[in-house]
Amino acid sequence: MPQDEVLNKFKTINIKLKILLLAIYCSLFFPPANLYSNNDNLIRELLWKDFLSLGKNRPRVAVVLGGGGARGFAHIGVLKALEESKIPIDIIVGTSAGALIGGLYASGMEISEIEEIGSDIGWNKISNLSFFKMLTLITADSLISHRKLEVYLEKHIGKKRFDELNISFACIACDIKTGERIVFKDGDVGFAMMVSATIPGVFKPVEYRHRLLIDGGVVNNLPVDIAKVLGADFIIAVYPEADFSLFEVKNVLTTLYRVINIQGNFLVEDQLNNADFAVIPDVKSVSDIELNRSEECIEAGLISTRSKVNNIKDKVLEKYISKIVLNKP
Repeated sequence: MPQDEVLNKFKTINIKLKILLLAIYCSLFFPPANLYSNNDNLIRELLWKDFLSLGKNRPRVAVVLGGGGARGFAHIGVLKALEESKIPIDIIVGTSAGALIGGLYASGMEISEIEEIGSDIGWNKISNLSFFKMLTLITADSLISHRKLEVYLEKHIGKKRFDELNISFACIACDIKTGERIVFKDGDVGFAMMVSATIPGVFKPVEYRHRLLIDGGVVNNLPVDIAKVLGADFIIAVYPEADFSLFEVKNVLTTLYRVINIQGNFLVEDQLNNADFAVIPDVKSVSDIELNRSEECIEAGLISTRSKVNNIKDKVLEKYISKIVLNKP
């Protein structure tokens, strides 16, 4: 066995022993129901440092970003909080707004740049309608072209392909002809992001090979199961849910949104149960089309995730210790 391989194996064993000893210490001196109390930050950070030092040998962490229209800006705050807390992200899976934010982040774009995009975006940037025209879309003779959104994404992400991304990424679309869920994980990233956010009733469906594709939120608004398929060991699900009672149903467009959201919520419940940890930013009062409230949503995602960072680390470490150190299934 080569010397480097022996040293690496010894280092891994040493780290496992350290974590095991710390785990035994915690179980002896702290109540099992509260393994990490407020006074145990040092122990948590020591364990976390060892967890990160395993590099490619550590369990893979995935973040699943759900759809929600303008509420999806909360994903920017969530990613910012995870990054500043040194919680690694190995896989990102997104639907609709989650695909847009997740794809930009997976491409290697700095979170500060994505934040600037979020603060600056408006319907006029991604479509040929203003916000006010958006509200009266029902009177239009045809749906909006998705070309402007495609150009907008190309400007920020270029012609990158999935295998060129910094972080493994996948996004979801729906074939309106068959109702099938389509998972994009190779090819042109910008195109896949655009398709995943092609809101039915607003943007024209996208012709792709023999399919006609629309927003993935119709069939899977929080694709936790796809993160598992991609090899995730620990999954953080982020869902910017709405409070439907706060919004009036005024026209066909708002009715369509309501139906899609209600259907999506039924599907999301099972997906949330299959995640290891859920983050639900407080953006319930923001409607799907209120892009002008992006900064408020970003802040909500940041606050919500910062308050849960220690809980996320604890859950990751508990699963890490049982799977890797104690070799439990």
